[in-house]
Amino acid sequence: MKQAKILFISQEITPYLPESEMSKIGRYLPQGIQEKGREIRTFMPKYGSINERRNQLHEVIRLSGMNLIIDDTDHPLIIKVASIQSARMQVYFIDNEDYFHYKSVLADENGDSFQDNDERAIFFARGVLETVRKLRWSPDVVHCHGWITALVPLYLKRSFVDDPLYNNSKIVYSVYNDDFNKPLDKDFKVKLKIDGIKDDDVTGLTTPSFENLTKMAIELSDAVIIGSNEINKSIHKYINSLKKPVLEYKPEEEYIDAYSDFYDEILMQKVNED
Repeated sequence: MKQAKILFISQEITPYLPESEMSKIGRYLPQGIQEKGREIRTFMPKYGSINERRNQLHEVIRLSGMNLIIDDTDHPLIIKVASIQSARMQVYFIDNEDYFHYKSVLADENGDSFQDNDERAIFFARGVLETVRKLRWSPDVVHCHGWITALVPLYLKRSFVDDPLYNNSKIVYSVYNDDFNKPLDKDFKVKLKIDGIKDDDVTGLTTPSFENLTKMAIELSDAVIIGSNEINKSIHKYINSLKKPVLEYKPEEEYIDAYSDFYDEILMQKVNED
């Protein structure tokens, strides 16, 4: 188990964004798991508020250059990387100047969500999965943090299901108290489609609310972690109704060990299935 490969896909990571419950987990969990002998890769969006010079980001030319088509429009995929020296850890950034030029993360200074957050989520999820493909790195566990990662389980279970890099990957979805109040664009379920995704897969997104998007991600994941002490009550009830591994909320001093043991539990299930 110690050589397991863990892919972390995170909405927020400090020090690139201000400290929050999610950004601190995004920063310290991969380090803690790496120190336990696992191999890791970590991805986040390259929001416009991230100072590239101060954080010493640089483009990875061999990974950049692909175009992702969303709503019949080509969008260049730019991959950047930075190192957290004290953790001996690299962070990969998914960038595109149309989607990630805002000087804030997912909402403006008035708290209003950006109109294109739906396409940003599509671009981020697909960008990570295509980049890991280019790295030729096959994760045993894919751990998603934050709602902007919610399409990853859908793409892995439907579009990438026969990809030898991913077809044995177990998906863990962490649910946080990061609700958005206004549904995403009404055409979200049309825009997100790529090969392998059928209408029946996205009927729950007829109203693309936080609850519906999160429930779809949970349903398609192999295991769930409660990442915040308090989360949306409807979603918590839904999680408890499912027959899949669930790890309840763990405080800061406990979560690294608890998550590590949880990965082992999920991977042992995979061994037993095989």
